[in-house]
Amino acid sequence: MKKIRLLFAALVLVIVTAGCGSNTSNDGSGQNAENAANATSGSSGGAGAKKIIVGTGTAFQKVCYIDENGKLTGFDVELVREIDKRLPDYEFEFQTMEFSNLLLSLETKKIDFVAHEMEKNPEREQKYLFNKEPYAFWKNKIIVAKDNNSIQNLDDLVGKKVLTSATSAAAQILENYNKDHDKKIEIVYKNGAANDTVSQITSGRVDATIGADFTLSLIDPQAKLKTVGDSLSAADILFVFRKNDPDAQKLSDDIDATLKEIKADGTLGKLSKEWLGEDFTANAS
Repeated sequence: MKKIRLLFAALVLVIVTAGCGSNTSNDGSGQNAENAANATSGSSGGAGAKKIIVGTGTAFQKVCYIDENGKLTGFDVELVREIDKRLPDYEFEFQTMEFSNLLLSLETKKIDFVAHEMEKNPEREQKYLFNKEPYAFWKNKIIVAKDNNSIQNLDDLVGKKVLTSATSAAAQILENYNKDHDKKIEIVYKNGAANDTVSQITSGRVDATIGADFTLSLIDPQAKLKTVGDSLSAADILFVFRKNDPDAQKLSDDIDATLKEIKADGTLGKLSKEWLGEDFTANAS
């Protein structure tokens, strides 16, 4: 009798175990359930779509930022979402972080590409892969307080404090100047989103910053600042991928093909006007 009871218990255990295994495979629990939830939350990727982690920030007004409803949005964000809609073989998911961590996260494979108004320059091109189809065009200029008439060029910034973000194209301009000159510009690196560029310049804590032509109206709606002098650089804005990576190259090529469609049907220009105030994509070759 005891043996019969033991046999019966063992049989029940086998049935229950088999049932649990069957439920796990059918209902998509664990990681599969998480992927399914992500796939239905704004992504166009269908079953079998390859997940792509897109690195961006949250502190660049109208480009990549958190709006009053707590939603990640902006020109770059909505462009990536539009690309995602048109690429069913991929499922894009945003990963937000400090701007200074984006390229490092790309190198360490925490993200698959960067969408943060990234300017192509020789220093970056040595280390990273850029897609070929630009989605915007930047002209970098010096930005100072409205009543400051003493600064017109980089030489005028010698001995003065200039605010910039680490790893940015503007920082590269300043760092290159200091490499080539005995008299240096004092570079002040931003520490996260808490630093307010307008208040730092108008209060005299720093003397200037360098920014793209379209950014001034975004960061300074009350027009307390102005741009001065000639353009320090002009460059296409592109997405950034890992170099010497076949999967990254294919993703870049697929995004390029989609960007051509988005340009041709007018969607890119419309997004630029909606978020940046005018079409800053017209010069993108």
